[in-house]
Amino acid sequence: MEIRVLRYFLEVAREENITKSAAYLHVSQPTLSRQLKELEEELGKKLFVRSNYSVKLTEEGMLLRKRAEDILAMVDKTTEEFKALDEINSGDIHIGCAESEGMQFFLRAAKKLQKKYPGIRYHFYSSGTDAVNERLERGILDFAVIVQHVDLSKYNYLRLPSDDTWGLLMRKDSPLAEKPELKLDDLLNIPLICSRQSMEEELLKWFGDDLGRLHIAATYDLLFNASIMVREGLGVALGFDKLIYTGRDSDLCFRPLSPGLSSPMYVIWRKYQMFSPVAALLLEELKNTDF
Repeated sequence: MEIRVLRYFLEVAREENITKSAAYLHVSQPTLSRQLKELEEELGKKLFVRSNYSVKLTEEGMLLRKRAEDILAMVDKTTEEFKALDEINSGDIHIGCAESEGMQFFLRAAKKLQKKYPGIRYHFYSSGTDAVNERLERGILDFAVIVQHVDLSKYNYLRLPSDDTWGLLMRKDSPLAEKPELKLDDLLNIPLICSRQSMEEELLKWFGDDLGRLHIAATYDLLFNASIMVREGLGVALGFDKLIYTGRDSDLCFRPLSPGLSSPMYVIWRKYQMFSPVAALLLEELKNTDF
């Protein structure tokens, strides 16, 4: 399986049109069609369903698309790292990050390093913790900034001076908005919108045996989407404070849990990881920054 052919495959998967893809790739349409046919023969699976005007991915094609995106991300990252070996003043650093106001501490170190080396480029990947950790494991990311306890068997880490407070994001016209803080009994009979990751860790500990009594109306990865669900009346969202605007002119408000629950923030990287020169510089900057 050639890297070039995987790039062809992804372009056709995105465009869903052989003619447009061939023009973009600067190859002839018959050449592109032949390359895709040979890829299907190599894998022994049909990757596209073809019609007169478009092509659609089969289930096998969708699987290859995910794998091809990962493979090419690693190839491109490796190429970037080798280009940067002789240019310490530039290079690319790939960072996965959770939603948290505490990202400001990481960014202070990143900004200091970029002032010294203006050619450095940061690429941030925001998603749920599971997705971020998966990309870190595959070597697509250099670092991840997470808001949970660290698996010390897998990662090295730096503790950032930030703890995120858990609570409930709700409409200001909700009856619960009248309370300064929310106890377990307040949450048992209302539709909740919860982070998938948190239900396996932090909130599992907080709710304990009462977790099964909750009415989970929806789950989310990023709180911004959950805030729209809250506005539209789907439920109230369990999440971190200070991520969604709840000022005077907002229709939303936040109330903390009682007893209080907070999550620590860490920068993590794989054990025995070989850093590119610029990624190693960022790690040193993080270690030396007085937060």
